[in-house]
Amino acid sequence: MKILFIGGTGIISAEAAKLAAASGAELTLLNRRGEYPEGLHGVEVIQADMSTDAAEKLRGREYDVVANFIVFTPEQAERDISLFSGRTGQYIFISSASAYQKPGGVITESTPLHNPFWEYSRNKAACEDLLFNAHRQDNFPVTVVRPSHTYDKTYIPLAVHGEKGSWQVVKRIMDGKPVIVHGDGTSLWTLTHSRDFAKGFCGLLGNPHALGETFHITSDEVLTWDQVLRCVGACVGREPILRHIASDFLAAADPRLTGTLLGDKAHSLVFDNSKIKRLVPGFTATTRFDEGVCEAVRYHLDNPYLQTPDPAFDEWTDRMIEAVDRAFLRQVFP
Repeated sequence: MKILFIGGTGIISAEAAKLAAASGAELTLLNRRGEYPEGLHGVEVIQADMSTDAAEKLRGREYDVVANFIVFTPEQAERDISLFSGRTGQYIFISSASAYQKPGGVITESTPLHNPFWEYSRNKAACEDLLFNAHRQDNFPVTVVRPSHTYDKTYIPLAVHGEKGSWQVVKRIMDGKPVIVHGDGTSLWTLTHSRDFAKGFCGLLGNPHALGETFHITSDEVLTWDQVLRCVGACVGREPILRHIASDFLAAADPRLTGTLLGDKAHSLVFDNSKIKRLVPGFTATTRFDEGVCEAVRYHLDNPYLQTPDPAFDEWTDRMIEAVDRAFLRQVFP
């Protein structure tokens, strides 16, 4: 089976690329730097940019499957419909579970897509509309996959962190400083290791029953955000000092959190994975979060270049906690 992955080196795509290659697929990666993911060699890599020279470098090529991991706007989806129509037996669009309407109980693939807080999610939903319209009108062979908070050893998955990533939160836990948990810490969340995502994803490659369908691929493990932070603390041998702050307050203090919190992580998100399990028999997520996140924490500890200081986020965290403390004292001692 001839497969093209556009991207192929990211958190979601790298493990899928390695598993697809290991299964015997004739895999080609296309990305701007001409890179392989760590641990994968011996596959073709095309160095190209989808917005400039990719069409020329793909001229005359056809694939059984094309999976594009870097489509974020309707314009990019339209480009791919034009570029790959008649040239692939299956086109896989990586959407996002953040597009689902919330709160919505247990999430199935038929849960409506509606996220007024996050443009990223609305764009993903708009891409889905375009692709399924092309499927209905012209039989464009689309399959949509909706990941939800997928992580690997290079990414410590937390909800409230700065622009430079999650390391500063881990450092605060190690230093005995309080860390912020949005809301009251009891909302439910699902985190999925990329190795597990890859098993479900690769089961869809070339699967004729996946055409015209949508699938989310997540773990069945559900944690509260307090538990997530305590798992991280256990990785470094420290009980985290958790400070709960309302999501509305955090988003008002840092509007960049509006989409990721109010449009996503502030709500409980529990998935029904029965659809992917029906199509990919035997699929199950086997990496427990406490194990997977410790793998990520150890990787950061072993690779100092990943330990990026974020003094601006550190100071912001202290200010948020101090502001909440002052407000509490004013309520108790007016």
